[in-house]
Amino acid sequence: MTAAAHDLVLFDLDGTLTDPMEGFVRSMNFALTHFGYEPVETQDLAAYVGPPIDEAFRTITGKDTAPEINALIAKYRERYNEVGFSENVVYNGVPEALDGLSAADVPMAVCTSKRQDFAEKVLALFGLRQHFRFVSGGDVGIHKWQQMESLRMEKKVSESSIMVGDRAVDMIAAHRNGLKAAGVLWGYGSRAELSGEAPLHLFQSPGELQRLAGGSPQ
Repeated sequence: MTAAAHDLVLFDLDGTLTDPMEGFVRSMNFALTHFGYEPVETQDLAAYVGPPIDEAFRTITGKDTAPEINALIAKYRERYNEVGFSENVVYNGVPEALDGLSAADVPMAVCTSKRQDFAEKVLALFGLRQHFRFVSGGDVGIHKWQQMESLRMEKKVSESSIMVGDRAVDMIAAHRNGLKAAGVLWGYGSRAELSGEAPLHLFQSPGELQRLAGGSPQ
């Protein structure tokens, strides 16, 4: 095995390691209907998987005041914390891919827009937490590029690190902070969305993640 090309592989969570759709949709509609909005169909909510949740509620409701948006987020999190996190599904091949990278001594971490405590619960649910040095979670009003900027300031990531995610926001955050980026096609971003941000890699299946260890894809 050749030496790893990156000092850290930084993974997105939703749409990259796990599929959050069921818990996300049910928790979103739990919040929306509580405040008198019509529920949104699953296919129409897919576009909101990944970016910060406050942006999703602003777009869906047309509201933009902090009290209204924060109330929706609080109601969403109420259900998500109780049951929504457990409705995640780990993508086929992801546990094996992480096992392979760990066996090759590839340093890994997670950077997600999801709140850190929720991300930790999801990773623990699937027995994946031990693979990662740290978990960076987001919060309302914090963009992913800002999360990554903080990680760079803390020297947890460097220009030799690579961000792996399924949405353009992951690629943009990485490039804005001087990191490499890799897109995955099994999540919620299209090939066009990801290709438009010029990622170093574009993986079609979790088995191809082994390339990050300097080996051949499975």
